[in-house]
Amino acid sequence: MAETTSIPGTQRPRRFRPRFHWELLVCGVRGHELIGTEAARLRPEDALVAREEAGLRWYRCVRCDSWLPLPPPARPTSELPPAREEIELPLRGRALRDKVVLRIIAIDRAIHFVVLGALAVAVFLVASHQLRLRHEFFLIVNAVQGTSSGTTHTSHHGFVHALQHILELKSSTLYALAAVAAAYAVLEGVEAVGLWYQQRWAEYLTFVATVAFLPYEVWELTKSVSLFKVGALVVNIAIAVYLLLARRLFGLRGGAAAEAAERARDIGWEALERTAPAPLAGEGGEATA
Repeated sequence: MAETTSIPGTQRPRRFRPRFHWELLVCGVRGHELIGTEAARLRPEDALVAREEAGLRWYRCVRCDSWLPLPPPARPTSELPPAREEIELPLRGRALRDKVVLRIIAIDRAIHFVVLGALAVAVFLVASHQLRLRHEFFLIVNAVQGTSSGTTHTSHHGFVHALQHILELKSSTLYALAAVAAAYAVLEGVEAVGLWYQQRWAEYLTFVATVAFLPYEVWELTKSVSLFKVGALVVNIAIAVYLLLARRLFGLRGGAAAEAAERARDIGWEALERTAPAPLAGEGGEATA
């Protein structure tokens, strides 16, 4: 009697090891990466990514390692699956994780760029039209308060008081504040572009800029505590720790060389072969009776 085997990808693991799978996250957004779905027939060497069993073809996603059953193509567009050298494999493992995380940080920095850029433009406009804006501000406040005197009484707290304080600043101070906001916006924009394309220099720049502002964020918390301030501090600490430890900045944990070796281990055909399921019955020899 022939020994039975399980379809690849359906075997129960020897032990349960919970782990966040970045590959499943990306495949859920982009779809699986399958090879040979339009081929008329499969070769023995294609068993790494596609196998036939019980009238179905089982295709292995070369990103997340899921096996999907599909019927053979009714109208194949090629005789055989493409050769390995013709296939550009997607990122997996640490390489994929780093790409996703760095792009999330890049989006965060891009949002900062937009907000700070808009703030810089607004402050520049206020500084350019300060006298007229101050006059209009007092007219509106006096109308709301029902007074006509030149003296305006506002609360020492709240938005109106903050706006009055801004309009009473010197024009030179406003221009300086606008210049600082614009410079910081440019810095955030440069970080966003560099991180999106996974540039090493951008990781260093982001780490230094993030750590440099942590003391200011802590000082702000000593003045008043809010959910936004606490959340911003936690996010920036997490970004700094990730860049320092996971990306191995400043030679930590082996530096760039060790990081490159880990990435190389998780991608390519060797990684697929190392994580492939056991051969099916009949592959590499006849099943025993």
